[in-house]
Amino acid sequence: MFNIFKKDVNEKENHHPSIIAVACLLIHSAKIDENYTDKEKKIIKDALIEMGAESDGIDEIMFNAEEKEKDSNQIIDFTREIKNINEEDKKIIIEALWDIIYSDADADMYETNLMRRLSGLLYLDPKFVGDIKEKVRQKKI
Repeated sequence: MFNIFKKDVNEKENHHPSIIAVACLLIHSAKIDENYTDKEKKIIKDALIEMGAESDGIDEIMFNAEEKEKDSNQIIDFTREIKNINEEDKKIIIEALWDIIYSDADADMYETNLMRRLSGLLYLDPKFVGDIKEKVRQKKI
């Protein structure tokens, strides 16, 4: 389990900004096809927990992230905070993004375009992103 989201002992009840940014990015990808489903919400929650978010606070994180995502119109707002996290956590994020995209068994042009843009904004090798895409796509077949 990764602990990028674990609270410092002195930290107040506010959630770490990176967890909200990751959640916003995942929510944005789920909403891009205008069909934000419970299945996609579960994928998002599972990914956040895998990255170290506390499961008992996940609904609050989701609520805050949904509000922030609704008020934002640029993915750069979310990627700015998470582009410097470690590669293993980026892998979890990218896998969750592809899981969301393929949750309806198809990737449309908006979703694929989003992933191309995210590759650059998160400083990821397109082959790395493509390998994860293929792994997720194969699971869905």
